[in-house]
Amino acid sequence: MTAADTQIERRWDQFHTWGPYVLLAISTLLSAGTTELMAGPAELYAAGALVVAAVVLQLWHGPRRGPRTPSRRGTVYYILRWTIAFTLTWLNPFFAFYAATGYWEADEVIAGRRRRRLALFATTVVVAGSQAGGMPFHGPTQWAVFAGLLVANNAVLMAVAHLTEQEDRRSRERVASIAELERTNAALQQALDENAALHTQLLVQAREAGVADERRRLAAEIHDTIAQGLTGIIAQLQVVSAATDLESARTHLERASALARHSLGEARRSVHNLAPVALASDGLPEALEKTVMEWGERTGVRADFTLTGTAEQLHDEVAATLLRIAQEALSNTARHAAATRAGVTLSYMGDEVTLDIRDDGRGFDPGAARERTGTGGFGLDGMRARAERIAGFLTVESEPGHGTAVSARVPLVRHDR
Repeated sequence: MTAADTQIERRWDQFHTWGPYVLLAISTLLSAGTTELMAGPAELYAAGALVVAAVVLQLWHGPRRGPRTPSRRGTVYYILRWTIAFTLTWLNPFFAFYAATGYWEADEVIAGRRRRRLALFATTVVVAGSQAGGMPFHGPTQWAVFAGLLVANNAVLMAVAHLTEQEDRRSRERVASIAELERTNAALQQALDENAALHTQLLVQAREAGVADERRRLAAEIHDTIAQGLTGIIAQLQVVSAATDLESARTHLERASALARHSLGEARRSVHNLAPVALASDGLPEALEKTVMEWGERTGVRADFTLTGTAEQLHDEVAATLLRIAQEALSNTARHAAATRAGVTLSYMGDEVTLDIRDDGRGFDPGAARERTGTGGFGLDGMRARAERIAGFLTVESEPGHGTAVSARVPLVRHDR
C-alpha cells in the first residue's frame, strides 16, 4: 500500500469514527432551535435521553481502525442506532441528519447483500419521512409526498450502490491483476537468477574444458616433438657408440646436437605456453603494462597501454589467456607489421573483458590463407583458439597499408579463491 493509500484510509477511519458524532451534534443543535416542533416537555426530555443513548451506543461501537468485518455485533449496533434515529426523527425531523449515518455504515456492519439492502431501505424510510415534513403524517397529501420521496431516495440509493459495487469489483480485479503481476515478476526474476547461475556454470565448464584441451594439446606436443626428439638423440648416440669411423661418428654427433637444439626450442615453446611468469606477482593490467613497455623498448616502436573500466581480479585462466594473446599479437607486429606505433587497451565492461591490440603497420588481407609461424607460435589461429577455450572470441580488422587491429572479447570470470 502506498503512502497516498494509507492517507486515504486514515481519512476514512476518521470520517467513520467522528461522522456520527458530528451529525448527531448538528441534529441536536437544529432540534434545540426548533423545540416548537415537539409536543411538550416530555418529548424534549425523551429526545435528550435518546441523544445520550446515541452517544453511549457510538462509544460502545468504538472507533474505526481499518475496514470493519460484518458481524452479529455490528448488526445489533445498526438496529439499535436505527431505532434511536427513527424515534428522534419522529420527535423532530431535523434528527434525520443523524439517521443518514446508516447510509455509509450498512456495508461495513451488515452481512449479506439482501440484509444490507433492507438496512438501507429502513434508513431511507426515516430520511424520506423527515423530508416529507416529519412523522406522523397528516393527510393523504403528506403520505403521497412521502411515497414519492421514498421512491426517489431509493432509486438514487440503488444507483449509487450499483456504481459502488462496480467500482469495488474493479478494485478487486486491479488488486488481483497487481498480485498476478507480482507473481509473474517474481517468477521472471527467479528465471533470470537461474539463467545467471546456469551461465556461470557454463563458463566454469567451458574453462574446465579449455584446461583439459590445453593439457591434451601439451601432451600431444610433448609426444610429437620433445619425446620424438629425445628418441632420435638416443638413436644417434647409440650409432656413435657403435661407430668405428671417426667421420661417421662426427656426423651422427652433429645430428644429435641439432636434434637436441630443436628439442630444447620445443621445450621452451611448450613451457612458454603455460601460465605466464608475469602473472605470478602482478594482476593482468600491471602485467600487460610491463609487457607493452618491455616490447616497446626491445623493438624501438612507440607502444602505449590503456586501461578502461574498474579492474577486477580475474580467474587465472582468463588472465593468462589475455596476456598470451597480447604477447602473440605484439610478436606478430614486431615480425611482420613494420609499425611505428602500437597500442594495447584492456577494457572491463560489466560481464565481459575486452583486449584490443592495434598498430599502424603495413597490414594484410585477413581473408588470405596464412601459414603457421616457424618460431613456435600459432599466429591468429592460435590466438583465436585461446579465446574460444574460455568461451570468448577474437576478431581481426586489417587492410594492406592501413594497419591491424586485433580484439579479444571474453567473459569476466572472477578469481575463485
